[in-house]
Amino acid sequence: MEGLVTAFLIVLAVVALLVIVTLVKSVRVVQQQTVGIVERFGKFKTGLQPGLNLLTPFVDKVRYTIDMREQVVAFPPQGVITEDNLMVSIDSVIYFQVNDPVRATYEISNYIQAIEQLTMTTLRNIIGGMDLEQTLTSREEINEKLRYVLDEATGKWGIRVNRVELRSIDPPPSIQDSMEKQMRADRDKRAAILTAEGMRQSAVLSAEGQKQSAILTAQGDRESRILRAQAEREARILKAQGEAQAITTVFNAIHAGKPDQGLLAYQYLQMLPSIAQGDANKLWIVPSEIGDALKGLGSAVGQVAGITQKAEGTWQAPELENGHAPELAGVSADVPDAAVVEADNAVAEAIAAAQKAAVSTRSQQTPPTVPPVSPNSDPSAPPAAEPPQDR
Repeated sequence: MEGLVTAFLIVLAVVALLVIVTLVKSVRVVQQQTVGIVERFGKFKTGLQPGLNLLTPFVDKVRYTIDMREQVVAFPPQGVITEDNLMVSIDSVIYFQVNDPVRATYEISNYIQAIEQLTMTTLRNIIGGMDLEQTLTSREEINEKLRYVLDEATGKWGIRVNRVELRSIDPPPSIQDSMEKQMRADRDKRAAILTAEGMRQSAVLSAEGQKQSAILTAQGDRESRILRAQAEREARILKAQGEAQAITTVFNAIHAGKPDQGLLAYQYLQMLPSIAQGDANKLWIVPSEIGDALKGLGSAVGQVAGITQKAEGTWQAPELENGHAPELAGVSADVPDAAVVEADNAVAEAIAAAQKAAVSTRSQQTPPTVPPVSPNSDPSAPPAAEPPQDR
């Protein structure tokens, strides 16, 4: 009995173990964005979707697990020869995604290595038709051509190439040195050109400014001369009009006052000191005949038309432009004789002063005999006889 029990327990344990292994083989969990390739007896059966999946134990087998996310693969730098026989090193990056896991599993053994080799050969074909200058300046064109060729070639593998980027294009060190020198020379050239253009523009602007300044200065000078000429002309016109009005007023006043011989003699005596004040008159001698000249002055002036020997009648002020005729200060039309007598007295005193001055100049020779002049005497009367004097 004990042997039977022991055998039964062993069989039960084997069955339990077999059940556990069968359950493990039948259940498979697949991660998100991942597809499992199931083979049955070495032949493709189905693809496992993300989540819990049941398999036939000991018959179905998960051969591959494919990542369906976009992948990035950076390839090491590769030497490529340009059209002008220069070796450049190009480092590229490929962005791709598996669209069909079955074809990616069975159409190509290693799609990563295949994409790398295809990228290298395609770069050689594209760069081989460009010179170094075009290669350095046509990155976008190279990326587009390379992406188109890779996408077309990997389409049958169930792979879609999204982007291709060239990370670096490195020419040889000697070429880099030459390019740096060329770039430096080009920059120096552009700097010299910009400096020359700036100096030219500065000179042009300075010349235009000087031209405008000269034009404005000339215009201002012309306008100022015109204004000065107009001002001078108006001043002369106003001065001439004032002088004309003054002469007219004086002339009218003289004729309105009816001057006589005594007033003219008085005015003559007042002008004698002015005659002696000239710079060229170093010595001025009063002649001995001054008395005779003064006495004869009245008779000479009396012959002037319009001037009487003695003022008669009433005085009348001249009429001004505004129609008013104010009386002159100190002159009254009611006492014309008093004014005439005062003028005669002033003339007599002036004659006496002139005779005394003439006597003082001849005092060292023969004393002259000067007849006395009455203050009320008429200066137009004939002078008394006087002996001749040596001059």
